[in-house]
Amino acid sequence: MTGTGLVADELRALFEAKARAELERADALLAGSDSVRWSGDPQGRVFVVKGAPDPEDTAAGSAFAGPDGGAVRKALAALGLPDDAIFYAVARPERGAPDEAVRARLALQIEAVDPAIVLAADPAAATDLAGAVHAHALDPGRLVVSAGRRLLALDGLRASLSDESLKRRVWSQMKALATED
Repeated sequence: MTGTGLVADELRALFEAKARAELERADALLAGSDSVRWSGDPQGRVFVVKGAPDPEDTAAGSAFAGPDGGAVRKALAALGLPDDAIFYAVARPERGAPDEAVRARLALQIEAVDPAIVLAADPAAATDLAGAVHAHALDPGRLVVSAGRRLLALDGLRASLSDESLKRRVWSQMKALATED
């Protein structure tokens, strides 16, 4: 490996360690954050968030561990966004979490990862995302730029897995990510 490559690897490792420390600090803001942990690349280009965990997420203790995880990975790969460039999170790992704590944690997670794109997988995640980034309500399928990030809300990724009409609509919404780069 060349000296330049070694320096780049060392810098990436330092930035990843910094992101992980910031993510831990964010999790400390919300009791129960350790019940369903984030997953993926802590320096991901894309940040995917769902409102609440599914049973598979809870069982695995990890975000997007169920069929919706496979679906979003496949869809993002089709848009040229490989899985190794994606960070996955759950806004509300446990029921009853206070809105302010949820949104503060989500805002810190987004800042720690510093993604170019934030994708809210369902309406609950879209509401929490809008509150976290101090944006107006996010309309499904409408790409919004806020603080240099592209934000996109979906009608319901998990629900689309059992509804062909909704699946087509969600895929159409996701294609908004391919229109700008």
